[in-house]
Amino acid sequence: MKLLLINGNTNAAITDRAVAHTRAALPRLGLSGTVAGVTARFGAHYIATRAASAIAQHAVLDALAEHGAGHDGVIIACFGDPGLEAARELSPLPVVGMADASLTIGFRQASRIAFITGGAAWVPMLEEFCLLRGYSREQVLVRAVAPDGGMIAADPDGAIALLAQAARDAAAEGAGAVVLGGAGLAGLAPRVAAASGIAVLDSLDCAVLAVAEAVAQPSPTPTPSSGLSPALAALLAG
Repeated sequence: MKLLLINGNTNAAITDRAVAHTRAALPRLGLSGTVAGVTARFGAHYIATRAASAIAQHAVLDALAEHGAGHDGVIIACFGDPGLEAARELSPLPVVGMADASLTIGFRQASRIAFITGGAAWVPMLEEFCLLRGYSREQVLVRAVAPDGGMIAADPDGAIALLAQAARDAAAEGAGAVVLGGAGLAGLAPRVAAASGIAVLDSLDCAVLAVAEAVAQPSPTPTPSSGLSPALAALLAG
């Protein structure tokens, strides 16, 4: 399995972190493969606003067009999944997002889950993301600590206690599965779980599991056609 991670932020350190985490996660999750990463060519250093997310949608499609060939599956390594639907529309490859995958994996474990991330601006954005997928605010509790994901990536030690308290609070509100969301928070779930006493899922792990499942699915049967140009016929054939 050849995976491509697309970081919609322009912070290459986040890309490197996500790639390293995914490479280590594959054998831990019982999977194997290679992992390549690409950083957005333009946009915000770390997405924390609606405007930055909108720009990142373009950047993700740009990166997919430039680097998607030769891979088996794509992970959009930004919680909030900028450009996910458009990428799925354009790409013959399976494309998954960290937040979308976390919903899938989280709801396999519990009927009420929590997303914990960095940056208060993400709360309404992620609530809307979940609502568009049919999940209410009662089904998905979205909580954030004050430092955004970029700040947490730069100083994870300073955020563990905050994240652990948020995990305890979410569990007290009835969340049966708690997801630590964000590429900048990748790899922190075990430390937050140890500090909080709550089982915590890593959103990037969720994306790896989801893309592996998608890659394993059989390709759809091409739609029969006639009279098309060779290029269009090849596109329809996948």
